[in-house]
Amino acid sequence: MKGVSLQKFVEKMALKNLTPDIELKGKKITSPEVNRPALQLAGYFEHFDADRVQIVGYVESTYLEGLSSQRRTEMFEKLMSYEIPCVVYSSDMTPDEEMMAAAMKAQIPIFQSHKATSPLMAEIIRWLNVALAPMISIHGVLVDVYGEGVLIMGESGLGKSETALELVKRGHRLVTDDVVEIRRVSEETLIGSAPDITRHFIELRGIGIVNIQSLFGFASVTETKSIDLVIKLEEWNRDKEYDRLGLEEEYTEFLGNKVVCHSIPIRPGRNLAIICESVAVNYRQKKMGYNAAQEFYKRVQENMLRPREEDDE
Repeated sequence: MKGVSLQKFVEKMALKNLTPDIELKGKKITSPEVNRPALQLAGYFEHFDADRVQIVGYVESTYLEGLSSQRRTEMFEKLMSYEIPCVVYSSDMTPDEEMMAAAMKAQIPIFQSHKATSPLMAEIIRWLNVALAPMISIHGVLVDVYGEGVLIMGESGLGKSETALELVKRGHRLVTDDVVEIRRVSEETLIGSAPDITRHFIELRGIGIVNIQSLFGFASVTETKSIDLVIKLEEWNRDKEYDRLGLEEEYTEFLGNKVVCHSIPIRPGRNLAIICESVAVNYRQKKMGYNAAQEFYKRVQENMLRPREEDDE
């Protein structure tokens, strides 16, 4: 089963490890959800989601304070008898001695966060949803253009990396070059990111590898971006019919999610960076309710009707 390492979870959430003697290596989180074990600490373990990260907040802590030491020990040992990944205390709250003893006995780590319970839960769920989402790797370039995630695809040598470099120079942000890791975080959202080994790097034929962050600064890169539209670069084919109006949207599919797709023929002299910017702005206009193709079509139809109306008069 796919999972995210507990060590990586601790680092990303900036948690304090209260049980450093417990080995984290090999321990994984497999569920993107979290659980507040209030009912379990009260003795009800039916339908207990033991595979989730357990969050102990103010309500659980104040309830435990009213229990006897013996009762707390019983509840903690019962809780730790399940194979839970870890327990996280929010708002800098500290666990009871009985909890620490039960955790050490069961070798289940306990962490502490300075964040309040609700924001902590929201952040954990958001991060785990991305980290545990279904993922594929494809060949392409992902750039943040005017806030839209533009995935540039096509055969090698068509100028994808050069286009990305020009877009970065024009103030946009690079997500990844060459390899794009796509994660399906919901039925509507795909998130793209770079593999660790290629993050911030671009390969330019004839020059080699360049570091975009070093060349253009921290504002020129971003770690992740939603994939909002796809631009497929292809060599110009004289015999192929290309869309001239754009009245109907074309789509491509990743992990079951459809994404708007535009096929752009490549010819000498075409400025691909400006084309990508125009596609991104046009996409934003459509999301806001304005469709240039439909407006143009409407004007043509109205213009065709005018002579007829004049003749009838």
